[in-house]
Amino acid sequence: MSRFEEDALSCDAFLGGRLRIWQPRAGYRAGIDPVMLAAAVPARPGQSVLELGCGAGTASLCLAARVPDLTLTGVELQAEYAALAERNARDNVKPLEVVEADLAQLPAELRQRRFDHVLMNPPYYRAGAHSSARDAGRQVALGEITPLSLWIEVAARRLAPKGYLHVIQNAERLPDLLVAAEGRLGSVEVLPLAAREGREADRVILRMRKGGRAAFRLHAPLILHEGAVHQRDGESYRTEIDGILRKAAELDWPA
Repeated sequence: MSRFEEDALSCDAFLGGRLRIWQPRAGYRAGIDPVMLAAAVPARPGQSVLELGCGAGTASLCLAARVPDLTLTGVELQAEYAALAERNARDNVKPLEVVEADLAQLPAELRQRRFDHVLMNPPYYRAGAHSSARDAGRQVALGEITPLSLWIEVAARRLAPKGYLHVIQNAERLPDLLVAAEGRLGSVEVLPLAAREGREADRVILRMRKGGRAAFRLHAPLILHEGAVHQRDGESYRTEIDGILRKAAELDWPA
């Protein structure tokens, strides 16, 4: 397994310092999206969780920091990022099994397993739309190589009956996600994420359930920042969002 050179990495604090995550200085770097994704997953101690495209492991490790005694597995295509995920799990003393594989060709052993939860943060851009990325790892992480429909198909196959899939994606990809889920997953709920009041949502979190039969629900947007505009230096996250990002709080999913 190839690895990043040490001087090419930074070690960054997440969840108010509860986690220290090694990630490349110039490659794909985790922001708040994997943290928000992990906060949305209603996992409980003793359950099993699979992350598709786990990168350096940020989302899975954020979930592990909030919920103890999970069986966590991450699948990552890029060897350098898979190695980082293993290192981050080890350094943070969290139980993350990392499988280096293409999700389109999962190992036979993994194909025999079912999970209570699957989460994923697939590439946001359609094939070729992010081809200008200077770093190869970042290009793979952001630009779609494996079709989004296949991500959903693989997730649905790996879910146990009544298991949940959570996905965070660009809002413009919502139609693609809904089409891909048709006939595979039900009880679809969409939670838009908007930076401020009056702004369009640029991200969505989808919650879907295997075998779910509840009606489709489009929730009101979750607003991330206080105020209509950015008025001062520093962060302006709303109290609820700050609790997620700094204190490992669970996202209060709309009832």
